[in-house]
Amino acid sequence: MSKNDDALLRAGDLAVALSLLTRLPVPGTVDMARGGRAAWAYPLAGVPVALLAGGAGLFASTIGLASPFCALITLTFSALLTGALHEDGLADTADGLWGGWTRDRRLEIMKDSHIGTYGVIAIFLSLSWRWAALFMLFEMGVALVLPALVAAALLSRAVMPALMAGLPHARDTGLSHSVGRAPWPTAALALALAVVGTLFCLGPQAVLAMALTVMTTACVAVIARRKIGGQTGDILGAAQQIAEIAVLTALIA
Repeated sequence: MSKNDDALLRAGDLAVALSLLTRLPVPGTVDMARGGRAAWAYPLAGVPVALLAGGAGLFASTIGLASPFCALITLTFSALLTGALHEDGLADTADGLWGGWTRDRRLEIMKDSHIGTYGVIAIFLSLSWRWAALFMLFEMGVALVLPALVAAALLSRAVMPALMAGLPHARDTGLSHSVGRAPWPTAALALALAVVGTLFCLGPQAVLAMALTVMTTACVAVIARRKIGGQTGDILGAAQQIAEIAVLTALIA
């Protein structure tokens, strides 16, 4: 493969990641056949979401809105830009893993489009936690907001390829299965990009953020393996949400 072909392939992978993880328009034809091999670009797909959502919050701050509303606007734009994809995964994961007594029943619940009590509570807690963290970041100084959001976007989306590589598919259907498992070199590249980007954004504070991300992702992996035997798209979404919370928490700890 020539260098030009490789460069086009990498650009195509970013388009795949943006198409899968955001609602941002992607020009041209997206080669979804790349599947899990394009997962190295997942962290990069989170950067425009962080910049646009953070920019909306900063604009709100510039025109004089108080920090609670700036944080709420940031969260709103983030959900709109991603189609609440990861929040949906968190809700389905909470409903399935804690609402079923057997592996098959848990997977059945996770596939159901209806949301249950556990899912509602999970989304409420996730939004509340992130809102509170962003509120505090706006209070601490608007200069902290964009670096924090970019770091959270990078790390939280880097854990998804890691879980794709490390855990088998829990079912033979679904979004995660159709995308395919990410090879370990792909997952390693995603993690490397996230680590470098986080260090650039946060400096020494990146160490705690990365440590908490590893801990929370490991917990998600262990629970998913024990309860359903592997990962699904919902598990990946839940891991993203929990990792994002971990990063934001590390920054205000």
